Amino acid sequence: MEPTLSLLVGVIAVVTLAMGFNYTNGFHDAANAIATSVSTRALTPRVALAMAAIANLFGAFFGGKVAATIGSGIIEPPTGVDGLWLVAAALVGATGWNLITWWFGLPSSSSQALIGGLAGAALVAGVGVQWGVIWSKVVIPMLLSPIFGLTIGYLVMVAILWAFRHANPSRVTRGFRLAQTASAAAMAFGHGLQDAAKTAGVIVLTLNIAGYHEGNSIPIWVLLLSAVVISAGTYAGGWRIMRTLGRRIIDLTPPQGFAAETTAASILYVAGLAFGAPISTTHTITSAIMGVGATKRLSAVRWSVAGNIVGAWIFTFPGSALVAVTAWYATAIFR
Repeated sequence: MEPTLSLLVGVIAVVTLAMGFNYTNGFHDAANAIATSVSTRALTPRVALAMAAIANLFGAFFGGKVAATIGSGIIEPPTGVDGLWLVAAALVGATGWNLITWWFGLPSSSSQALIGGLAGAALVAGVGVQWGVIWSKVVIPMLLSPIFGLTIGYLVMVAILWAFRHANPSRVTRGFRLAQTASAAAMAFGHGLQDAAKTAGVIVLTLNIAGYHEGNSIPIWVLLLSAVVISAGTYAGGWRIMRTLGRRIIDLTPPQGFAAETTAASILYVAGLAFGAPISTTHTITSAIMGVGATKRLSAVRWSVAGNIVGAWIFTFPGSALVAVTAWYATAIFR
């Protein structure tokens, strides 16, 4: 298929929408990387945001497998202008859901929102959805990652409590405040590896639809653009969600914050680097915080807040799909 002027304009429009989603992903999920460090006063908010933005930038260059899953594994690649409208509707659905949950301070999954938007738009557009890939590389990892987060977070915190059981509490607190600088950076790097790569995958899908690219390789300008925009969004901050993660689930201490961040970062690395699974950074860090908090006592975790978060998780996929379907029908007059 020969690229035309209308396709070029469509590509520019869709890439712009993708960057809008990417920016909301950055400020929506900034809390994932730094909420624990800020709430324990290990880092000031602006220093934490700057560090997270830089780590996001570098992490994006290691997310090739995740980008390939999003770019070619979720829907059967459509062609032509209608294919660009499909991706545009999917991005509107994902961005809309990000903004809705951000407004209510709910740490929902931008990953689920993007995949739900793609699936919803594809269904109404008559394009095939690769449900087998969604099940194996999206649904199962997204179900397992919170379980691993809870379990590993609990075990890591138990190990810390045992290892430092005879140490001076104030010295331990100071030491883990310093250690949280590294664990927060590791978490932010994992967020870039996962979430910036997902947007890069959408852009590759768009370029393939329009005939400007072939295959799953990611042009360097796509990675750079995705990395810079998500880092800018991260630096803008997501204070509503940060309060939920850092203070409303449990009052975190520096050792707990370090345990939660280390647990979540490890899961993100394994999922993204080994399996190319686009898991949710939100699900992973939230469940890790719950697991860490449960070592103190079960009542230390505010389970009502956790219940609201789980509710947002459940409705994210269908909610973003519904917004994408609405966007597809709303733009019918232009197609």
